[in-house]
Amino acid sequence: MLIAAAVLFAIAALGGLALAFIHFKQDRNPPGALAALHGVLAATALVILLWAVVQTSAGGALAWALGLFVVAALGGFFLVSFHIRKRRLPSPAVVVHALVAVAGFLLLLSALVPL
Repeated sequence: MLIAAAVLFAIAALGGLALAFIHFKQDRNPPGALAALHGVLAATALVILLWAVVQTSAGGALAWALGLFVVAALGGFFLVSFHIRKRRLPSPAVVVHALVAVAGFLLLLSALVPL
């Protein structure tokens, strides 16, 4: 299950890179459909990760990864609110959303591939 979550998060991250590129380089909001696909992939991965953590009573890096992904999801909902209102996404929120998600992803990977 954890590998499935990691793969879905990785695919969502690629979509996030495309979204960020459009936001910063093309100076416009990304298409809503791409943002929705990014969100659905990440949400699916989040549910799988939550299920895995609950089923295994995992702590440590997995629990921290889950927590960071929940915070990133809340940031994603905040960004979606701008899409819905057809307002420009706030760049600092885009950056914080990405950094929190990357930190969660790195923690997830560290739990999957112990050093």
